[in-house]
Amino acid sequence: MLNDVNKITIPKSLEEFSNLIKNSSCSIKLPIKVSANSKKNSIEFFDDFIKLKISKPAIDGKANKEIVKYLSEILNLPKNNIQILNGEKSSLKLLLFIPKTLQ
Repeated sequence: MLNDVNKITIPKSLEEFSNLIKNSSCSIKLPIKVSANSKKNSIEFFDDFIKLKISKPAIDGKANKEIVKYLSEILNLPKNNIQILNGEKSSLKLLLFIPKTLQ
């Protein structure tokens, strides 16, 4: 799976996810599966990936923008610190998270 890129264990909760990003001394790459056009934004954690349900449709990059906005809000991280590295037109994405300490 994509997580082999950086050997990071996938977090199992939002608290663990937030702490991983907040306490890291380096950037983190994580695989994210996205389901666009959902009723509301939400996040779920599985063994080998994180699943995001995003309310925006996957048209003209709207879902990708919402992914960054939503993750920025729940992780208390500037939008510029979240990048989609791979999968801009796919439901499977590789995201890069840059901790505030590396700004």
